[in-house]
Amino acid sequence: MSTKREHKTREPQSWLHKMLPPAITIGAVLAFWQIAADTGLVSELTLSSPATIISSMIATWPDLMSAAAVTTGEALAGFIISVVAGIAIGAGLYVSKTANRAFYPLLVAAQTVPIITIAPLFMIWFGFSFVGKIALVAVFSVFSIAVETSRGLTAVPRFYEDVALTCGATKTWTLFHVKLRVAARQIFSGIRISAAYVFGTAVTAEYLGATNGLGVWLQSAFNSFQTALIFSAAVVVVALTGLLLALVSFTEHLLLGPAEKDDAVSLDLSEM
Repeated sequence: MSTKREHKTREPQSWLHKMLPPAITIGAVLAFWQIAADTGLVSELTLSSPATIISSMIATWPDLMSAAAVTTGEALAGFIISVVAGIAIGAGLYVSKTANRAFYPLLVAAQTVPIITIAPLFMIWFGFSFVGKIALVAVFSVFSIAVETSRGLTAVPRFYEDVALTCGATKTWTLFHVKLRVAARQIFSGIRISAAYVFGTAVTAEYLGATNGLGVWLQSAFNSFQTALIFSAAVVVVALTGLLLALVSFTEHLLLGPAEKDDAVSLDLSEM
């Protein structure tokens, strides 16, 4: 009972407490980096200082945002396809053991093959168009969503299904309206994992062959040895990935409520 009382009286962490430690760490790293560049410990030719990177981003902002817009479109389109396909495949793997045995090894194989070995095939099939980049992002993003969906459905306690079936629901209705809802937290876990890599995948695909996008930007910067432009693209990719992860978390919160609340309910039930 004491654990239950402590849990109820525990104050939630404020945003300041959550954000202050990483902010201090990032600030210290940037400060040391800038000092090292200013004092000549590192060369601007090999490692541009934060100030130089910011100046470069400001100077090239319209072109940088134009390239980022292309990459964003490809990444988001592939990500949306992977979410829909991943949940459908995961549900299929859960429902059918035959499908599980037939397709699970293919999903694993798709993740173990480096993107650099598959991208040339997509270039041959789709050329330099954005369709190939979208397809590549979808292929490399679907695995974690499908696996977490299947695992989440498997982990749903049997009594949820028993109650629904007893009330006259069909197995199909129970799967879509009960089991997927209960497994939603784990499904979002898979979606979050995929979201962390979609922009990196899209940029890599563009780097290997495209007419526009951050991958082409990186290739041009590398060929001209402009490290500041390389870091500019990296900053944009990190920012876009962070925004997508925040969007996924917001959607999860909107659909399922705060995770802390669910944890508290689970703890209360376990102590009854």
